[in-house]
Amino acid sequence: MSRSPLLDQVREVLRLRHYSIRTEEAYVQNIRRFILYHRKRHPREMGVDEIRQYLSHLASDGKVAASTQNVALCALLFLYRQVLEIDLPLVENVERAKRPKRVPVVFTPEEVRRVLAKIRGTLGFCAIWCRPSIDGVCTPAGQRSRLPIQTNHRAGWQRRA
Repeated sequence: MSRSPLLDQVREVLRLRHYSIRTEEAYVQNIRRFILYHRKRHPREMGVDEIRQYLSHLASDGKVAASTQNVALCALLFLYRQVLEIDLPLVENVERAKRPKRVPVVFTPEEVRRVLAKIRGTLGFCAIWCRPSIDGVCTPAGQRSRLPIQTNHRAGWQRRA
């Protein structure tokens, strides 16, 4: 299969600017897909409208992650600005890929208490005994640990011998 002179030019400019090999691979693939999406038209014949159309296609039909859409945009901007030396106006009104909802990775102490209260039997005993303490240090059973005790109506910590 013959290589595209345009993609070879993209590779050359990326290497001259010391981009990483992974960035080179990602940019070349995104530019290649952009050209194929527009039925092999040369990027010089296209502009902001085609870029907007392609990026919206990635979000709606391609169902790509937001970061993938951002890489595609960066690759196309690199192509036009650095390789073809065409100054594009701002690319606006692009349908953006949805960013995933961030799920908390840390429970609050109250959430931990509620979960541990639901676990019964031997598993519950192990979960309570081996859970991380308030300061985040996990102490396996059988080792010295700090246990919460009640002293003069105040919670305190006492080292177990």
